[in-house]
Amino acid sequence: MNNVLDTVDQRTQLVGENRLELLLFKINTLQLFALNVFKIKEVVSLPKLSAMPGSNPNIAGVANIRGMSIPVINLREAIGFAPKPYDGDTNLIITEYNRSVQGFLVGKVEHIVNMTWGDIMPPPRTAGMHNYLTAITKVDHDGAQQLVSIIDVEKVLAEIIDYDITLSEGVLDEQLLPELMGKKVLIVDDSSTARTQVRDTLGQLGIEIIEASDGLQALTMLKGWADEGKDVPNELLMMITDAEMPEMDGYKLTAEVRADNRLASLYITLNTSLSGSFNHAMVEKVGCNKFISKFQPDLLVSVVQERMQQVLADN
Repeated sequence: MNNVLDTVDQRTQLVGENRLELLLFKINTLQLFALNVFKIKEVVSLPKLSAMPGSNPNIAGVANIRGMSIPVINLREAIGFAPKPYDGDTNLIITEYNRSVQGFLVGKVEHIVNMTWGDIMPPPRTAGMHNYLTAITKVDHDGAQQLVSIIDVEKVLAEIIDYDITLSEGVLDEQLLPELMGKKVLIVDDSSTARTQVRDTLGQLGIEIIEASDGLQALTMLKGWADEGKDVPNELLMMITDAEMPEMDGYKLTAEVRADNRLASLYITLNTSLSGSFNHAMVEKVGCNKFISKFQPDLLVSVVQERMQQVLADN
């Protein structure tokens, strides 16, 4: 299955163009699921797994991939499907999220599709708050249009890994707390889990959080406030945005904000589970002020405090 991703390095150019590629796969007999190719390191046939006694029940074991021990998550069970024996179609998708590498056990891996973020829609509200989807789309598959469910990996991981929002000693600047109290920060992320992590972390500073679930929704909000005559860059301490979101990604959102004279000076931090020098280059290209990898509470608070100090110095 490795050849599925042989040209992944060439695909990075899609990021920043409001485009993405999805790896389609099955975990049951009918439905199609997907993960963003840019988060995937490789796809391999099911290797031998070593048991991890006492681990989360959705951890199937540990795989040794080229000398690296990788925890393996049974994706089928993690998102609520009934257990099923492994078979010849079982594959391992190795991913990197939030600066950690993990594998997901899935069924048959289909192929890769190239799409725009405009083709990606949020899951229907009737799906409820506890579903494991971050988005849905439709693709041509086996001669017909078929619905594809894009997994909210951050939600899956958060239920297995304990993400602690406790701040390290010395990170919180007590002298800045009175200045931060009531300041507004716009969080833009399609994962409700990721928004909760940021909201709970910054809530320790007394900050008022405004949320948007995708780039287009955020841009509409920002332009609407500007149309009302509000000085948005001064009303908001900053905007913290994910990179990958339905309808409009964080890079496109930043570019659109910078192109609007009423919004152009808004302070923007890209907070993404993608990592590496590529993101730093994209930040520079579209005009973000900061880039941080998820999920780092200390760093998140430090960035907000630095911004507050900058505002105070400018005044």
